[in-house]
Amino acid sequence: MRTLNPSPFDLFDRLEQQLQTAERVPAAEIHETEDTYTIALELPGVDRSSIDVKATDRSLIITAERRSPQPLGDSSAVAESSRRAPLLSEFRYGTWSRSFRFPGGIQRDALEAHYRDGLLSVTAPKAQSVTSVSVKVAD
Repeated sequence: MRTLNPSPFDLFDRLEQQLQTAERVPAAEIHETEDTYTIALELPGVDRSSIDVKATDRSLIITAERRSPQPLGDSSAVAESSRRAPLLSEFRYGTWSRSFRFPGGIQRDALEAHYRDGLLSVTAPKAQSVTSVSVKVAD
């Protein structure tokens, strides 16, 4: 139930929620040259197979999932791992997604993506400039 006069503590609760959400979004850096856009995205602990890069004419959508480690083996290994549960864990698991929209078009067929040491680098060549058309005005 929402009151007309919120408590000062409500502000702290909302700030905490915003900070938790912000921590789940991977940090990005974008560079532009005359011919390309290059996006670097921090994805530590993410398996290469969980990264998905999709492009439209002017945007790029990158999603990835950081999975929680699962115990291997029989039920005794599961029981052993539950006994060794961390006292504190600040690791974030789950799916991340970022989208980027560029001022000009990109060549979707020429995208290149490389992942190494927790850093995803995507190079998106710029689309060729749009041709102009002159129209003769009739009477």
